[in-house]
Amino acid sequence: MKTNIQIKNEANCCLIEIEGTIGVPEEWQFEDPDSRVATYERFRETLARIAAIEAEEVIVTIRSTGGDVNDALMIHDALRQLKGRVTTRCYGYTASAATIIAQAASEGCRELSANALYLIHRATCTTEGNADDLEGQIALLRATDERLALLYAARSGHAKEEFEALMAENGGDGRWLSPEEAMAAGLVDSIIGREAFNTTFTEQIRNGLKRLAHAVGWPDTDALPEDRNVLHHSIETDALRRRSEQLLATGQQTVQATHVASVEDPPIGEQRLTANEAAYARDVKAFRKY
Repeated sequence: MKTNIQIKNEANCCLIEIEGTIGVPEEWQFEDPDSRVATYERFRETLARIAAIEAEEVIVTIRSTGGDVNDALMIHDALRQLKGRVTTRCYGYTASAATIIAQAASEGCRELSANALYLIHRATCTTEGNADDLEGQIALLRATDERLALLYAARSGHAKEEFEALMAENGGDGRWLSPEEAMAAGLVDSIIGREAFNTTFTEQIRNGLKRLAHAVGWPDTDALPEDRNVLHHSIETDALRRRSEQLLATGQQTVQATHVASVEDPPIGEQRLTANEAAYARDVKAFRKY
């Protein structure tokens, strides 16, 4: 999937949507020179549009598994130069170059979906040539790894060595981090979409009662004591208890005791019919007259 960057300016908020592969992957750069130039031209224009954003609020949604490191760094730098507050929101598999762009957010504004996975790893490339060419590529890869580790460290407050170790896991392919692990590593500031998972059953009941109270016009409940929960306390507890007592007293005054008519036991040998059987017998007797 090729890069798809959409920029939508609305009032004081600008939405940037980044999907697919970041930048122009190396394997695409030699298939069609004309396509390569056109792609880079569009990318350059996109960077210029990002740099020209003057909105007070910029929200960048990222759905990408990575791409070209150089292009990701260019997008990162363009976002970091904006005057407005930048929020990055990552969804799904967030990996490689996508994590670089995610670090461009303003302080405390790096968000990650509760259902996402986060991956940082060592830089990779494809190359050919003689020994000197290969050694040059190795040096570039090592320099890139160090630069990325420094970038992560600068935003997280953690040591560069921590990220170098994460990137080196599994032979340099890194390790997929859960949202909680990514947050503990300082790579994200908050996890979005997990409120429902953090709400206890008691809190759900309390919230439901509050919505019910609002719907029927009852006042909101006071904060519960630490040693109590919603099962010990309800909306207008005293008022409801008094109302229940009044209803019970009224019912006791109006409801009479149940009286059961006495019935003699039938004589021995006499068959006692039920009400239905007696009615049926009467109907049969009536029909016989005709």
